[in-house]
Amino acid sequence: MAQQGSQLDQEKLCCSVCLDLLTDPVTIPCGHNYCMSCIKSFWDMDDQKGIQSCPQCRQIFVPRPVLMKNTMLADLVEDLNKRGLQASPAYPCYAGAEDVACDFCTGTKLKAIKSCQKCLVSYCDQHLQPHYESAAFEKHKLVDPTKKHNICFHHNEMLTVFCRTDQQCICHLCYMKKHKGHNVVLAKEERTQRQRALGEIQQTIQQKIQDRETEVKLFQQNVEDVNCSADKAVRNSEKIFNELLHLIGKINSDVKQQIRSQQETKVCQFKELQEKLQQEISELKSKDVELKQLSHTEDDIQFLQNYASLSHLHQSTHSPSITIQPVSYFENIAAALSAVRDKLRHILSEEWTKISLRESKLDVLLPQAEPKTRAEFLKYSCEITLDPKTANTLMVLSEGNRKATVMEPTLLSAVQLAIGLYARDPESPSFTTKLQVLSKESLTGRCYWEVEWSGAGVSVAVTYEDISKTQDESKFGQNDKSWVLQCVNKGNEFIHDKRSTSLYQLSRVGVYLDHIAGTLSFYSVSETMTLLHRVQTTFTQPLYAGLGLDLGSTAQICQLKWT
Repeated sequence: MAQQGSQLDQEKLCCSVCLDLLTDPVTIPCGHNYCMSCIKSFWDMDDQKGIQSCPQCRQIFVPRPVLMKNTMLADLVEDLNKRGLQASPAYPCYAGAEDVACDFCTGTKLKAIKSCQKCLVSYCDQHLQPHYESAAFEKHKLVDPTKKHNICFHHNEMLTVFCRTDQQCICHLCYMKKHKGHNVVLAKEERTQRQRALGEIQQTIQQKIQDRETEVKLFQQNVEDVNCSADKAVRNSEKIFNELLHLIGKINSDVKQQIRSQQETKVCQFKELQEKLQQEISELKSKDVELKQLSHTEDDIQFLQNYASLSHLHQSTHSPSITIQPVSYFENIAAALSAVRDKLRHILSEEWTKISLRESKLDVLLPQAEPKTRAEFLKYSCEITLDPKTANTLMVLSEGNRKATVMEPTLLSAVQLAIGLYARDPESPSFTTKLQVLSKESLTGRCYWEVEWSGAGVSVAVTYEDISKTQDESKFGQNDKSWVLQCVNKGNEFIHDKRSTSLYQLSRVGVYLDHIAGTLSFYSVSETMTLLHRVQTTFTQPLYAGLGLDLGSTAQICQLKWT
């Protein structure tokens, strides 16, 4: 009877949602009791339907009730747990594929609720009761149900020890027979150590997740920026083209008005001349009639007398001569407009080509491995020439402006006078205090080039165009606008913003730039590519290749061919 009473108590204290003993019991307004998490989950599902109701009596609550813990029920549940009783589900709970089954059940097995480390057996609620009621099981240790993989197949004992030498879990008999002398610790101790290492791995993974989420947000921001920029560009282009169309329409209207005005003037002039001619024709016709009448006069005396009175007829006023030219009054306007059209077409075509080329250089920063072999690097080789306008006056460029040499000042002057080297552009000053020169081409996207050098020393640099060219800090590497590999016989070093890193000696330098990814790498070029130094940063402007030379040194940008 006592057992039946405890079973009844357990059924009363079971949640009708999870069919398990109440956890953090709450009582809702209709009087039914549930686990707090169960009723919250149930109502969260109901929220999608717009209602909250009791799972048993279906009473509807508006608004959603505030849940408070029922302390009395919580105390009763705690008392049951102290007595070692386990709630029996309202319906038999059979073991699923992922559950631990009761070893004592026959036929369809129930789900085990405990495993005994002494018996090495798992029990359902019914078969577990002897462990609670009999004194013979007082020293048996009950744990959460575990599968047979915790049992040693050789000795049918619990796996409680970990052999670090063989990296496997063993029982105490395995240790005594096969693993004696090995580095062995309790499984719990090994778990603690590996749990700590696992925590470090989790932190690394979580940090990577945060980094990737930040990058995803950055890409999303880039997408929004691109969309906003595109929308703005479309609006601006529509505005500009509308203004152009309005201007063209206005000019068209002015031209039409001017043509019509000139048309009216010329037509009036011609009509006035036409009227004068018509008047003269009428006068001439009248005289012609009088002359005809005179010619038919039979009386000689009358003829002579009338002839004297009509003698003035041959003195008729002559109208100014009129020269008739081919009709070409407004062809000059059409020709001028055609010229304007052709110029506009050329300008628009040329500017659109520039816009297209500029937009085609846009790229998306996607993870991409850096090349490994020289053949892979050569795929990104680019034609680079040195800009004479930026070269120091002591430098001579040759080999199609790919080779730079520093000469003695007196010798250089003679050479300049003899061959008439390049003129200097005052708007693009050259390096005045340092023996340096920049490339003519700007560098964007992925680029690769190589430099061979000889002499006392050479600097292979990458720099922004607006680097100072007159101050002491104009030297490559002595500012935040340039990155330089300084090659000298005594030893080489990489320098940026006055901070240097020592490197070993080399004679041919390979430079790989991924402007978008913010990667700049210097390599020693031989049969293999040896990385000397790599920079990871964010480039904010187009870059230019640079060369710096000591007196008596020579450096040349190599012509590379990729097949």
